[in-house]
Amino acid sequence: MRYFLVGFIFCFSTLFTQAQKTYLQCGQLVDVVNLKVLKEKTIIIESNKIIDLVDGYVIGTKTDKVIDLKKHTVMPGLMDMHIHVESETSPTRYLDGFTQNDADVAFGALRFAERNLMAGFTSVRDLGGSGVNIAMKKAIQKGYVIGPRIYTAGKAIGTTGGHADPTNGVRANLMGDPGPKEGVINSAEDAYKAVRQRYKDGSDVIKITASGGVLSMAANGENPQFTEDEIRAIVAAAKDYGFKVAAHCHGVEAMRRAVVGGVNSIEHGTLMDESIFPLMKQYGTYLVPTIIAGRSAADSAKKPGYYPPMVTKKALEIGPKIQNTFSKAYKAGVKIAFGTDAGVYAHGNNWMEFKYMQEGGMPLIEAIQSATLNASDLMGTQSILGSIEKNKLADIIAVEGDPFTNIDQMGKVQFVMKDGVIYKYQK
Repeated sequence: MRYFLVGFIFCFSTLFTQAQKTYLQCGQLVDVVNLKVLKEKTIIIESNKIIDLVDGYVIGTKTDKVIDLKKHTVMPGLMDMHIHVESETSPTRYLDGFTQNDADVAFGALRFAERNLMAGFTSVRDLGGSGVNIAMKKAIQKGYVIGPRIYTAGKAIGTTGGHADPTNGVRANLMGDPGPKEGVINSAEDAYKAVRQRYKDGSDVIKITASGGVLSMAANGENPQFTEDEIRAIVAAAKDYGFKVAAHCHGVEAMRRAVVGGVNSIEHGTLMDESIFPLMKQYGTYLVPTIIAGRSAADSAKKPGYYPPMVTKKALEIGPKIQNTFSKAYKAGVKIAFGTDAGVYAHGNNWMEFKYMQEGGMPLIEAIQSATLNASDLMGTQSILGSIEKNKLADIIAVEGDPFTNIDQMGKVQFVMKDGVIYKYQK
């Protein structure tokens, strides 16, 4: 009797385990490690992990799930290293800050988060908001709402009057004197306090605005806004807490200070020149180009009244230059991680960055690598994300047809799996 029970339990356990397996039959599979497109492969998934990748179209037992992706191109879940989940471009954006409560922002963020996931972006870095972004991250983790895996900066860190000063452009009696808690610093001591506050708030990464910005209500879009000592203090404090540091940057001197100060990535890099390329290679700093954001901001600036006049001028001057800078940086051998600044344009159109990167000289397969393997390296998650390999998390997407013959197919995502859960499957 004892052996019967043991045998019964073993068989039941085996059946239960087998029932959890999913077989993805892939017509084409992008190997981002070796930059190859493989034919006729099957990915075997158990629970939330990839347990094998085999040749041919394989099926399991009757209790296993088989997904037919033979007419699709399958790749790792895409990763956007620069989004803003709380907002989306609008001619009322500057007014919204005075009329929307956190709850209003959160309900908008629900839609934006889901759009990113359905576009195939299973992981994102949110690089600055009001703090709702942290709540959104937690809600997704708990399964309350649908969205990508979010690594968030919480509130970005700037200087008084700088790009991330939340009181720029308001009347004098509303400006006050925001400090480290609000993400505004003016010394190395402030820097430590601001980073520690981000840790307390629940952030995953530190974002600084090392130069002026395009969409903020400040006249200069490129001037350096931190001293080297302040940047070094931020980076040192960040390392204490296991954070990486992303630096918004348009101007050359701001970039130089950020790179030698030890940041992990330069966001935008619009006016980068030949003096910065070797520095970034020396320090191993990534460029996150956000070409689509520059183009979108410039297009919006052409619409009368879309932006305030101060912003319009900067958007028209700076926005169109990002693509050419990306091209030069890529050819110079600077490390590239995919990022779009979603929110500056409509969430869900992230895929168009691939098109602009290809126009800038990067082959699509390398652009996909920048949005998977490179992005996971930048985030420090390469052991669990970024490629389709055994024991990694099952973040997998599929697009219709062959994007290598028609890049517009990158915008036709028909299958999305995040952490072993299927969120989208269009047969």
